[in-house]
Amino acid sequence: MPLVSLKELKALLPAGKRLAGIDQSKNALGIALSNPELTLATPLKTIPRKKFKDDVATLSALAVEYAIAGFVIGLPLNMDGSSGPRTDSVKHFADNLLKEKEALGFDPLITFFDERLSTHAAEQVLIDDLDLSRKKRAKVIDAQAAAQILQGTLDSL
Repeated sequence: MPLVSLKELKALLPAGKRLAGIDQSKNALGIALSNPELTLATPLKTIPRKKFKDDVATLSALAVEYAIAGFVIGLPLNMDGSSGPRTDSVKHFADNLLKEKEALGFDPLITFFDERLSTHAAEQVLIDDLDLSRKKRAKVIDAQAAAQILQGTLDSL
């Protein structure tokens, strides 16, 4: 399955399946899950990155456990909307993920969502609503940012 637009994503997603949001960084993957009704995003976990093969195995296990059919990956555009090296890295990650349908165990639907300010918004939730210390925020910020990305997508659908 190629990369799809948000409009295509909704039409192609099988009923009852979930989406996973991914906030990809050099050192970690923040993961969030939608509910099957595609109305609510919840932070799931932050996965320390090792090798791409390990990332794929982890995503495959999560896909089986939570009935995931697609991934929404945060696209780190510059504030002026232009692309940069991080944007290219995320696109490369998505392209490689599409090539791993056998290792994943399914042919994933993948789309991008503009993640500008998602980490800032996630941090505000962790500070204002949960009153977490800096040390505790560092452990969950990527998953919370993934939830911001995924919720933005769900709201757009």
